[in-house]
Amino acid sequence: MSGSLVRTTARVATRASTTPSLWRPKLGAFARYASPVVLVLGWQVACSAGLLSTRVVASPVQILMTGWALTRDGTLQTNLGVSLLRAGVGLMIACVVGITLALVAGLSRLGEEIVDAPLQILRTLPALALVPLFILWFGIGETPKIALVALGSGFPIYLNLYKGIRSIDPKLLEMTRTLGLSRVATIREVILPGALPDLLVGLRFAVGLSWLMLVVAEQINADSGIGHMMMDAEDFLRTDIILVGLVIYGLLGLISDQAVRLVEHRLLAWRPSHRAGGVI
Repeated sequence: MSGSLVRTTARVATRASTTPSLWRPKLGAFARYASPVVLVLGWQVACSAGLLSTRVVASPVQILMTGWALTRDGTLQTNLGVSLLRAGVGLMIACVVGITLALVAGLSRLGEEIVDAPLQILRTLPALALVPLFILWFGIGETPKIALVALGSGFPIYLNLYKGIRSIDPKLLEMTRTLGLSRVATIREVILPGALPDLLVGLRFAVGLSWLMLVVAEQINADSGIGHMMMDAEDFLRTDIILVGLVIYGLLGLISDQAVRLVEHRLLAWRPSHRAGGVI
């Protein structure tokens, strides 16, 4: 009798220890999106009950109907494609320039003295103040818009990678010297892997800032893009189209952040915190 009780207790304990690990990711994903769903439902109820005027703030149902109409006539796809191209090119330029400058400043004292101070000055300049100069320098085509995106999203990559390089444990560097590793091997085998988590954090910030800068860029001398579509809607007091644009920006930000988190999870699988399932 006692042996049967012990076996039963062991089975229950085993199930209790394994069940949460199986269900926790699903419950976590549900909890992540539950609050936005509740907010949208409350928004719709307030509009339907007349607590919010649909002339000032369109209801979620109106936004869905407007989005479907814009999709059917091709307006949304055309403007979305233009915005994605601008953000993608600007972010790629930011990654190349930001990583290069961070390596120069992080791996050399002389490089830090040359690079860091000008970048800190440039980082504090408001983006809108640079718009007239960008228009004078690059015209009113695609170049100033891409340049604004690259400028705004480049700083997080530079700052986080620079911090990651300078935060490498000195004991690890001492060990590489003891083992006789060359400078190139030290950078490749120790410094870059050690700074990778900070680089990925900077990339997440950069992706978010790229969409923010795109909003600014597409509302200045633009004839296409989600921002241009929203500016046209403002002239006709179409809050539903404006909110469609905001929803698109929000979804793009969420999707791109999830993509970076997935890359982070794959690249940092060697870290104990990631192997334990603490990410995503």
